[in-house]
Amino acid sequence: MPRLKSAIKRVKTNERNRLHNVTFKSGIKTLTKKVSDLVAKKDLDSAKKALNEAFSLIDRAYVKGIIHLNNAGRKKSKISRWLKALEPKSKS
Repeated sequence: MPRLKSAIKRVKTNERNRLHNVTFKSGIKTLTKKVSDLVAKKDLDSAKKALNEAFSLIDRAYVKGIIHLNNAGRKKSKISRWLKALEPKSKS
């Protein structure tokens, strides 16, 4: 256990921030799973709405420094590929 007052404060601050980050990351996982389920059901409209929610949360997590830029890009790319596979292919 820390003895210095500043070290005690850092422990409290780190725990508070960790819990905040966990809720963000959990939300991202939940929305990702929601998009995945909607894609599996082939519900394109609902999947697009869930995709927008997921992208928004991922972008906010990156801006707040909760996840790294490459991590955010990787998550968004993965979700986009699911939706792209669901959309009908146009003949050109």
